[in-house]
Amino acid sequence: MKNQITSALSDFFFEYETPRQVLVRNKRVGLVCRFIQMGVLVYIIGWVFIYEKGYQSTDTAVSSVFTKMKGVGYTNVSGRETVWDVADYVFPSQGDSSFVVMTNFIITEGQKMGKCPELTGKCTSNDDCTEGSYKRTGHGHMTGVCVNTTKTCEVLAWCPVENDTIIPKPPLLTSAENYTLFIKNSVTFPLFDVTRSNLVEGIDGAYLKKCLHHPKNDPLCPIFKLGDIVKHSGFSFEDLAQEGGAIGIVIDWTCNFDVDVKHCKPQYNFHGLYGNKDSTNASLGYNFRYAKHYMENNEAKRTLLKVFGIRFDIIVQSLARKFDIIPTLTAIGSGVGIFGVATVVCDLVLLYLLPKRKFYKNMKFKYTDTHTQISC
Repeated sequence: MKNQITSALSDFFFEYETPRQVLVRNKRVGLVCRFIQMGVLVYIIGWVFIYEKGYQSTDTAVSSVFTKMKGVGYTNVSGRETVWDVADYVFPSQGDSSFVVMTNFIITEGQKMGKCPELTGKCTSNDDCTEGSYKRTGHGHMTGVCVNTTKTCEVLAWCPVENDTIIPKPPLLTSAENYTLFIKNSVTFPLFDVTRSNLVEGIDGAYLKKCLHHPKNDPLCPIFKLGDIVKHSGFSFEDLAQEGGAIGIVIDWTCNFDVDVKHCKPQYNFHGLYGNKDSTNASLGYNFRYAKHYMENNEAKRTLLKVFGIRFDIIVQSLARKFDIIPTLTAIGSGVGIFGVATVVCDLVLLYLLPKRKFYKNMKFKYTDTHTQISC
């Protein structure tokens, strides 16, 4: 028993096993093997390393965006001249990455709390106007009275109620096409400890005073004309300005830090988000309401505006890459493992499909007979 244990330990520590290899001279199997290996090699070099850049690690940026609008608008509605500046037509006014520029509006002045008839919803008697109820599209609570002159229900609301059935055409603030938008964007890639701004090398105060963004002639200028943004997004400014819409301004940071950091520069793209006149959606455009409250003869009043505008959403997308030994070795290791597919496929062809499969099987495998030792 002791000798058997010693022999087993000796075999375990002092013997080395190696697989047996059989060299098969067969054109079909050889071509299949080389074809598969070539395909794997093309996949590793072409797809993993060149296209997917599997030798690099990746990181996305932490971003901040600051915006500033400039421009003055003018309207003349029913002989009333008004000049609109940034404080009047931009919502909100804090320079956020998402904001609305007013291009059209419906104004209802001198509203005060009281009782007045609705504009829509015909009635024939007081029974059609249930006291205390309200309609989803109405302006206030019903008083239970059907007004004979208008044949509509009386409501407790801000009176006179708003009439928004007719949208001004052409838009009242067509001058918004010439407003300019300044975008300041900063991105940080924490993994690579790199911070970049869209005010890249060569962009200084003197340059900003005279530049205007153009996709080809001036692609790095961070000052944009609103009309150009709408045009590049595929819309007509006048059509979009009448009932409003939304446009996405995409700032793309795709950087390769294997080269100098100064080559990491932003690219600007523009996309219409909704509000397309050719769309079959039930609700088109973009609008909202806001009120300016004031006191007149000790009575609370307000001026209500239904604002039609273009909403701008600034979206920052980023992807930075840099050489890293760990993903490189991982990609190489997985590629070497895939090379084993050629051996598996060729063994299947060799052992199960070829006419001389029995001969090849005998050459590949060595069989031993099991003898049962009989004790005397």
